[in-house]
Amino acid sequence: MLGQLFLTIAIIALFHGVIIESFVALFFGIIGACIKAPAFKEITWASEMKTRTIDDMDSRMGFANFVTRGKVLGQEEDAKT
Repeated sequence: MLGQLFLTIAIIALFHGVIIESFVALFFGIIGACIKAPAFKEITWASEMKTRTIDDMDSRMGFANFVTRGKVLGQEEDAKT
């Protein structure tokens, strides 16, 4: 009975030790990552256009449709034939 109590106390102490060690490692990992990380870059359209020209950007003109149906919309049905 006394041996089982000591074993239980040892397991609980080991469990708490692992939990504390995990949190300490997490804390030092976060601090280390914050210290070694480079400075943030500005992510706005204006800052992007400082390094590029409008000719460098893809305007996707292949998706544009310049064909209009303006000639057909105002006509009557019998006038088409």
